[in-house]
This record gives sequence, C-alpha cells and structure tokens, in this order.
Amino acid sequence: MRALSAISDPIFDPKKPYNSLDRFFLKFIRDERDLPFIYTTLKITFIMMPIGILLFFPFIKGWVWWLLAVGYFYLNNLVLKGPFGLMFHCTNHRKWFKKKYHVFNYYLPWVVAPFFGQSPETYFCHHINMHHPENNLEMDKSSTMGFQRDKFGDFMKYFGEFLFLGIYELASYFQWRKNSRLRNKAIFGELSFFLMCGLLGYFISWQATIWVFLLPLLLYRFVAMMGNWAQHAFVDPDEPGNSYKNSLTCINVKYNHKCWNDGYHISHHVRPAMHWTDHPNYFLKTLDAYAENKSIIFEGLDFLGVFVTLMRGDYQKLADHFVNVNNTFKNDEEVIAHLKRRTAKIVRSPEVIRAEQEKREKEAA
Repeated sequence: MRALSAISDPIFDPKKPYNSLDRFFLKFIRDERDLPFIYTTLKITFIMMPIGILLFFPFIKGWVWWLLAVGYFYLNNLVLKGPFGLMFHCTNHRKWFKKKYHVFNYYLPWVVAPFFGQSPETYFCHHINMHHPENNLEMDKSSTMGFQRDKFGDFMKYFGEFLFLGIYELASYFQWRKNSRLRNKAIFGELSFFLMCGLLGYFISWQATIWVFLLPLLLYRFVAMMGNWAQHAFVDPDEPGNSYKNSLTCINVKYNHKCWNDGYHISHHVRPAMHWTDHPNYFLKTLDAYAENKSIIFEGLDFLGVFVTLMRGDYQKLADHFVNVNNTFKNDEEVIAHLKRRTAKIVRSPEVIRAEQEKREKEAA
C-alpha cells in the first residue's frame, strides 16, 4: 500500500488562452470546459468515419480495402474508442450544446455512436436511467453483486448475459418501472441499429458492415462490461448501496487524461452530474469520507489494470497500488483481506431487497 501523493489528473485551467477557432465553437456549447470534446468529435468525423464509409464503395478493392479496414479498426478500437466512449458518457450526463443549438446533441448518439458499435439511445436509457438510479444493486441489470468478481469464468457469464439478453432485460426493467417512453426508446434505438446493419449488409456489403459496425459493437460491449465489472468489483456486502463502498477510484493514471477523469468512479456515483474536470479537487476535499468508508483507491492502476490483475488473482499487486488514506489500514495483509471480502459474491434475500427498494423510493420521493 502507499500514501496519497500529489494529484496529476487533469483539471480546468481558466487562464488558458483561446484561439479564434476555440471562440467560434464556444458560441455553441454550454460549458467552456467541454471544448476538448469538439476537437475529439472533429477527429472522429473527418478522419475515422470517412475511412469507414470508404469501405462500402465498390471501387475500393483488394489490398487497398484491407489497408483501410485495418486502419479503421485501429483508429476505432485502439485509439478513439476510449475517448469517444467517455466523452459520450459525459455528454449524456450533462447536455453538451446550448438550448438554441439542441439539435446538435443528437449528433453523437445517432450519427457517431453507431460507428463505435453503440446503438442510439440505449446508452442513455441504460446508464442514466437504470444504472445510476439502481446503483449496482439487484435491480440494476448490469449489477456485479451476484458474481464472484475475481473469477474470469464469472465475468464471462456476466458478459454473456449482457450481450445476449441486455436489451430484453433493459426493456423489462422499464416495463417494471412503468416507463413505456424509455422502454420504447431503448427498443427503437437497438432495432434501428440492427436494421441499418441489415440493409447495408444486404444491399451494399456485408464485409464492410461487419468491420465498420458489428466488430466495434462486439468489442464495445465487451469493454463496457469489463469496465463496469472493474468499477464495481469491490462491493461491501453490508452496505452495497453505499457509493463509497461499491465503487472504486483510480488516480494519477494516463487513462484519466485520455478519458476525461473517468477513474473517479466513486465521486461520479456520489454526484453523477459533476463536471469531469471537478473530480480531482472534489476527491481531495472529501478524503475523510473515503477513509471513513474504507473506500478502494488505486494509484497508477487504471480500470483495465484492475481487471487484469483481479482476473489473475494478484491481490499483492492490488495492495501495492492501494492508497491508504488517513492510515486506515495497518499493513498489506489487512488491505488484501479487505479487498477479498469485497469481491465475494453477494446474495441477499428477496425480503431484504424489497425493504431496501422501498426505503430508497421513499427517500427519493
């Protein structure tokens, strides 16, 4: 374990000067801190997406087609998937464009997201309207609680359920919540994506459809579940609904610079609408809450690193990166015991689940 060191993750610099292009784009967006999203979107729109579209043209053949396909796959899945995915996450939580230009808020979910294998509207329905309200508890259809979270076999069951039953379970959730609007929105977005793929594959090119849309879909859904698994791998069986005890935080990692401070998952669940640049300072201001709840904080280890290390059962490496806030733990052995306790499968009685659900609904009302 280690002591907390200085935070190097990105924060907003109000003194940074803007050029003329910056000032042009600032006219359209609600928050100047989201200006980097504009430039990420421009890269995707004018570099990656045209390459994908070219793969559908019949005059692109042979080695040229394969060269473009490999280039597209590399840009999509290895360079831009993370920045896009977490930019999309941020803009779902906080509307990006001003009310006057609200139509531009549809560009990412309906035009860009399908290129990354994300069906329109389903992320908004799943993440904003199910995952956060249910907070990884049993009614959250992406909950990790019912799995042994340091076993790869359990993760593959978790991923398989999401891949093959995800849209059915999401629609069933909204049916249970008596929210037909979100149920229909999720179903319509999913069907629209696969209808588009079917038409493109039948009338133009199945090969291009697979490379441009379906492979990114498979990889996105795997990565999304891998990320959620790592973010909610350590859950306190006594207080699984406590965000300080069912999530983790990763600090001082390159991932936070590339993916908009996504490592601050505890504070994200505590305050879902918090701007991505505010998390490092909020983290420092609320350290006592982390210590009091024995929260899981890793330094120099991002979610992918946590996932791989956990699947290997290397608790010593996890302990080496564990941040011991306020000297809460005495030694590595105590940290390892704490981590193992929070990765164990959690099964609660229906009566306990129902009572907690009723309590949360009363508090929300």
